[in-house]
Amino acid sequence: MIIEQIYTGCLAQGAYYIESNGEAAIIDPLREVQPYIEKAARNNAKIKYVFETHFHADFVSGHLDLKYKTGAAIVYGPNAACQFDCVSAKDGQEFPLGNLTIKVLHTPGHTMESSCFLLMDANKKPKALFSGDTLFIGDVGRPDLAQKVNSTLTPEKLAGYLFDSLRNKIVPLADDIIVYPAHGAGSACGKNMSKETTDTLGHQKLTNYALREGLTKEVFVKEVLTGLVAPPSYFPLNVMMNIQGYESIDKVLERGQHALSPQAFEAAANETGALILDTRDAQTFAKGFIPNSIFIGIDGNFAPWVGTLIPDIKQQILLVADEGREQEVVTRLARVGYDYCIGYLAGGLDAWKNAGFEVDSIKSITADELVKEMAYGTVHILDVRKKSEYDSEHIIHAENAPLDFINDSMLLIDKNKRYHLHCAGGYRSMIFISILKARGYNNLIDVQGGFKALKETGQFNISNYVCPSTLL
Repeated sequence: MIIEQIYTGCLAQGAYYIESNGEAAIIDPLREVQPYIEKAARNNAKIKYVFETHFHADFVSGHLDLKYKTGAAIVYGPNAACQFDCVSAKDGQEFPLGNLTIKVLHTPGHTMESSCFLLMDANKKPKALFSGDTLFIGDVGRPDLAQKVNSTLTPEKLAGYLFDSLRNKIVPLADDIIVYPAHGAGSACGKNMSKETTDTLGHQKLTNYALREGLTKEVFVKEVLTGLVAPPSYFPLNVMMNIQGYESIDKVLERGQHALSPQAFEAAANETGALILDTRDAQTFAKGFIPNSIFIGIDGNFAPWVGTLIPDIKQQILLVADEGREQEVVTRLARVGYDYCIGYLAGGLDAWKNAGFEVDSIKSITADELVKEMAYGTVHILDVRKKSEYDSEHIIHAENAPLDFINDSMLLIDKNKRYHLHCAGGYRSMIFISILKARGYNNLIDVQGGFKALKETGQFNISNYVCPSTLL
């Protein structure tokens, strides 16, 4: 028996490879499927099934490409209305895999088709639970996403279903079963997930608030719905791609890796209205970039921020990327459904400058330099971290302007005033400034190292409660 968790940090997502006696199954695969195919080939195994715990919202799954390339059957739980050939399994239905058996446990709540897959050994002893977004380590799936597809499914109704699923299908299972969830800390599919990506079910029964003994449905519904923030806008769009189908990743990669000269790049931008996305390092970007381009660095939570900040997944995109990383960028865009990258700047920004085209820049200073500026008068500080981060700890008199709600946050800003922006470490503040600079805001200064660097100066008063605004 082989069980391998294939964890993707930028999505906080776990896919799984299971193999027994020459047969393999993939659970919740990513869009790029070649690594799964190559792994099975190295082991002389045939991929027999693609199991999907639900229609994912935070990424586009690789089920269709795996089916087309391997002949594997796509298996969802009950109520899965696929618009392609798939098995909508019955609750309790079993699927043989070599010497193993995978049993479907229908666990509605996160979505109505949500299911867990119980792996049993040759003696039918349960060994592992692939829990999807039903049960995380330290948390459970949020029950407010399916309403984006079906408005009759209120969060309260879904939370009630989730409670029943946990109590009736998960809690009765043996404590020594290993839980393998679809996500870990950092995913927007839950709110209190652990950094651990596996655990025993018994330990979760002791430590996970949603599984505690004596918990009533009414209290569970209240607790699971408390503190939820609005999900990224791309979530329902990814759900529909997973339900309806999508273009092969091979075609997406071919289109996106089209090398363009500076002249062709400029012409494509002018003719198509494509968004210019710069994925280099934040400080490298600050020193020079194509005017009106947007920074979202590849070395960060790239895909979720793309999904949050670029509202149209069919938006055409032109890339500025580090040499040799173009395929990685196009792949990571495709993971969240952004399939319309139409090329990248060959030779990067150096080629652009050598061709005589204009370059813009963003002022970025250290925390110590900001301290020196404070000696000459009042500075206006914007904290672009999430509200929960700000509420936990922030600089007194700093105004919270969360990046994830940038259209609301920009209303706080007076174009005629000068602002210093920080996040936790310098990634999100550069994204924020790049977007607003493209909209004509030219008095925004980045603080390198973010909140951590500011605290380390010892020159700022820190508060762990929300202060009244003194910014404007």
